[in-house]
Amino acid sequence: MPTDFDILVIGAGQAGLSAAYHLKRLGLRPEVDFLVVDHAPGPGGAWQFRWPSLTLSTVNKVHDLPGMSFAETLPAGSDDVAAATAVPHYYAQYEQRYDLRVHRPVSVRVVCDRTADGQRCDGRGQVLAAETDTADTIRVRGLINGTGTWEHPFVPRYPGAETFAGRQLHTRDYREAADFAGEHVLVVGGGISAVQLLDEISQVTTTTWVTRREPVFLDSEFTPRAGRDAVAVVEDRVRRGLPPGSVVSVTGLRLDDRLRAARERGALRRLPMFDRIEPDGVRWADGSFQHVDVILWATGFRSALDHLAPLRLRGPGGGITMTGSLATRVAVDPRIHLIGYGPSASTVGANRAGRAAAVELTRYLATN
Repeated sequence: MPTDFDILVIGAGQAGLSAAYHLKRLGLRPEVDFLVVDHAPGPGGAWQFRWPSLTLSTVNKVHDLPGMSFAETLPAGSDDVAAATAVPHYYAQYEQRYDLRVHRPVSVRVVCDRTADGQRCDGRGQVLAAETDTADTIRVRGLINGTGTWEHPFVPRYPGAETFAGRQLHTRDYREAADFAGEHVLVVGGGISAVQLLDEISQVTTTTWVTRREPVFLDSEFTPRAGRDAVAVVEDRVRRGLPPGSVVSVTGLRLDDRLRAARERGALRRLPMFDRIEPDGVRWADGSFQHVDVILWATGFRSALDHLAPLRLRGPGGGITMTGSLATRVAVDPRIHLIGYGPSASTVGANRAGRAAAVELTRYLATN
């Protein structure tokens, strides 16, 4: 694999492919001027790892990549096709059509800041060095990081968690509801994935649902304007250097026919968060107790940015101050753009973020 480029794109999910597409549109050549690497064994980003029951009829929406419609790759009557099959097929066709030449599986272990002679790994050098698991060190002038969140599942710490005798798993580990037949499942979390899994599991066994905040259900359709408004809230946070939070925490949950049916059978009866975990269940502050066999942490993900730690991008509060037209550029280092972070962590903003990062970074490198 060649090791010297102007730009490295890490991650070939929606944001990464969008950035690569726009880099090529700007006249840069894949494997010559820029390189795209991805840690997964095949195309599809995080979609290839989603649970089998997440079909095109149950997923919120698969947003088109720039220049090519998702519908082009779908057979007739495809609503029941698993998203983990259909979306990777779409991404593979997209990579092939635009000849993006993604190198995989390649994991970037760490990105350091070095001078041209490769001797320094701190401060602000002339070259970024990305060390990979293939023993290659990729030297670049600019970086577009699109590693997303799937590789960094978040499980909050609660007293007694280590004493629990049952199973604990995260959304990332979920496969199918039948795995929990005959067990009482505690679903923790108030996001879209939480209610989707709660709906499925509650049809085969007993469940309890807990969230930190009262969920907000919306009867109306999720409009593009609502999506833009939600992205704007998150964008404001990262521009101020605050941890981004999630887009769904702003948008609320759409109450579709499936969730209405779940509510009618009592599956959406929400309880506040428990106080502690015990070997055979959970206990609330008022002393009430619920026996559970399984705790499913549908508590979301955090940005997978550990490989950028040597660059010291984070501020005192743990956030990264972002700037640029769509808040993709790291304020303390304009050579680095983060897509799939903050406002572009949702597919609502990923395409536009990819374009903004490509345009702004090439412009910066042309004058520095």
